[in-house]
Amino acid sequence: MHPRALRLGASVAAALVVAAGVLTTSPASAAVGDDDPSVGAASPNGLVVNEVESNGDDTDWVELRNTSSAAIDLSGYAFLDDDSSHEAYVLPAGSTIAAGGYFVIDQVSATAPGFDFGLGGADTARVYDPAGDLVLRYSWTAHAAVTYGRCPDGTGALVDTTASTKGAANDCSSPVRINEVESDGGTPGDWVELTNVGTTTVDLGGYVFRDSDDTHAYTIPNGTTVAPGGFTVLDEQDFGFGLGKADSARVFDPRGDVVDSYTWSAHAATTYGRNPDGTGAFAETSVPTKGTANRFAGVVTAEAWPGGPDERVLDDEDTFTGDLSGIDWTTSGSTSGSAAGQLWAVQNGDGLLYHLVSDGEGGWAPSNAAGTELHYADGSGTPDAEGVTVTSDDPGAVYVSTERNNDVSSTSRPAVLRFATSDGSQSTLDATDEWNLSADFPGLGANAGLEGVTWVPDSWLTAHGFADEHTGAAYTPATYTGHGDGLFFVGVEGTASVYAYALMSDGAFQRVATIATPFSVVADVQFDPTLDALWVVCDDACSGRTALYEVADGAFAATTVYEAPSNADRTLANEGFAISGVCTGGSRATFYADDNDTDGFSLRTGTYPCDSSTPGDGGTPGDGGTPGDGGTPGDGGTPGDGGTTPTPTPGGGSTPAPGDTAPGDTAPGGSTPGAGTSPSGAPAAPSESSLTEANRGTLTAPATARPGETITIGVGTRYAGQEVHVWMFSTPTLLETATVAADGTVTATIPADAPAGEHRIVVTAEDGTVLGWTTITIDPVTGALAFTGAEGLGVGAVAAFLLLAAGAGVLVLRRRRGTPASE
Repeated sequence: MHPRALRLGASVAAALVVAAGVLTTSPASAAVGDDDPSVGAASPNGLVVNEVESNGDDTDWVELRNTSSAAIDLSGYAFLDDDSSHEAYVLPAGSTIAAGGYFVIDQVSATAPGFDFGLGGADTARVYDPAGDLVLRYSWTAHAAVTYGRCPDGTGALVDTTASTKGAANDCSSPVRINEVESDGGTPGDWVELTNVGTTTVDLGGYVFRDSDDTHAYTIPNGTTVAPGGFTVLDEQDFGFGLGKADSARVFDPRGDVVDSYTWSAHAATTYGRNPDGTGAFAETSVPTKGTANRFAGVVTAEAWPGGPDERVLDDEDTFTGDLSGIDWTTSGSTSGSAAGQLWAVQNGDGLLYHLVSDGEGGWAPSNAAGTELHYADGSGTPDAEGVTVTSDDPGAVYVSTERNNDVSSTSRPAVLRFATSDGSQSTLDATDEWNLSADFPGLGANAGLEGVTWVPDSWLTAHGFADEHTGAAYTPATYTGHGDGLFFVGVEGTASVYAYALMSDGAFQRVATIATPFSVVADVQFDPTLDALWVVCDDACSGRTALYEVADGAFAATTVYEAPSNADRTLANEGFAISGVCTGGSRATFYADDNDTDGFSLRTGTYPCDSSTPGDGGTPGDGGTPGDGGTPGDGGTPGDGGTTPTPTPGGGSTPAPGDTAPGDTAPGGSTPGAGTSPSGAPAAPSESSLTEANRGTLTAPATARPGETITIGVGTRYAGQEVHVWMFSTPTLLETATVAADGTVTATIPADAPAGEHRIVVTAEDGTVLGWTTITIDPVTGALAFTGAEGLGVGAVAAFLLLAAGAGVLVLRRRRGTPASE
């Protein structure tokens, strides 16, 4: 995707930009495309830029408003972003904007005309009159979480709005929302949870909470805040009245205006909560989740990233020129290659292919520094290279997914191209094969095509009972003559879905599966034989979330959704994702390709946990054995045992992936749930496998804490007087053995050396039974609220996921240009 490419999902604004300046008139001879930063977002004739959408709706758009008392004829006006090489969009004859009215300059779609370029995270909207004079100009440095709009409508500064209001008055209301209600004696007492769907922290001081009785009024104290995407709880012991079986919860701002309200006619069996958080309708939750994201039966809720909290820069500054998009990890092509493997990456704007190798000291760099120019089979064109993958059945080849030919940028050409190379040493490469999938995607936008691509072996698919939607039966590879030994899975931006294809040697293709995702953008897709799963990746449009899909009943279904690493910059346009098959020191490396080349860096790395104690983990490149299961080298192993599927190795044959076990397969210390005590007499640590969705959220704890801080944990009054053990994971650490107080709580102290990041608080009974668990973020630096926007990942309840509440923000740790630091 181009840095100013179409963005279809919500992301986080890093700054509020108000374009101001002295209005000037450019010379009559000015050409459309000439720029003048002194021109502002309001024109003397009353025409103003009123709202800008660059990433959250189905199309990008700019809304104009006429603040004058007379209609304005916009026929012949032209629109551009900050790139003067783009062809300006000229408004058709008859375009008028009534006095006090609105006019939307919209992006082209399959059913409507418009501009054919996207608006980026850092971009400019420019409007020219028919004479070519620049009359309106508004710039921003980051996507708005919702939209940039004037508050008050038509006259105020352009700021983040609470809701998108295309063609209508801007929504400048409070972003505070009631998110969850406990009316039947919770822990402790009744409570109401508030959230913030905006992008900046809201001071709740002076807000008033009432139930259905106007005389019951609680003024929230000054200094009480709710962070973007965060949660703040009002407890009965503070507001001083109970909530009834048939009652209401109402929140008023300091002016006395109703901010939000919810009314119910009977107690919930659990609690009432919004699905998704902050924005959805209220429904009964599966368990109370006081102070954390709501949970519902059948809904996969985003979890904290289980690996390290950081994304560390890998490349030297300005190694790439921007637009790095797809990335793929594979083992080294020979036994003399690096144990760290190798990376393939593609750059979309100029159609370049990079082959990257490790320097052995934590950095990676291209072995082909200038990149390899890619062209179509006849030597022409510049493929908009978005994704890249290699296969074990075709050594010496790299496959690239594309959106279009950049030389004809307004025409869609969603295709998979094959290039013959083992190391990217060629200066140019012409495709040997092309599978143009346009027939399967009629009306697909030129900038909304194939973002990611990965390859999954037939042997793995058949062993896991994969079903063929084309035949309506179990997938049978022999059905597709000449398709090789596996299927290609592509992520399509414009549909936010993943599709599996058999690509035949004669250029024909057949769709075999359609996989809906909860994301508004699919930025990449990666097969992970170690986890027996498919990674589906969203970029900054979803704040860097990822999902793991596994085959169930013949189809890929999401089993886990992860937030970005806790310290990562969620505004990074991480359009490429790859994960190493090598387990070292309990973790595998993850790789991210930033399309925006933020601060001059495009490549970053993180970690994902694995079990490095498994015999054979890491494998031997090229040995054909079965890493991790103790099998005989060359026996091929059994697909699904946690690492027996061959990992593609261009030029070096197929190499089995490491035999890592998935996190949670083996509990530290080998403890058994319910074991009670260890042979030494000390409490036995609960196993990972005993921490299930059924017992998650059945206790409460603060969302964040600092090392050395004592926290209060709500277990429930039914356990009052009982002795319990309080643990903190990742590695099980006993924090406290305590007796539950009459109010159902216990206290425990966070270790002074507790590492920063996401952990789990677990409470077990004397016999070792898990009473409940929840997550907590340890922040040793500021103690500020961590990002808690696990509102799920769907554009509606039908997707059965919780999405980032519109405008969810994040505390971003920025890095100075040129300083290697975590993001």
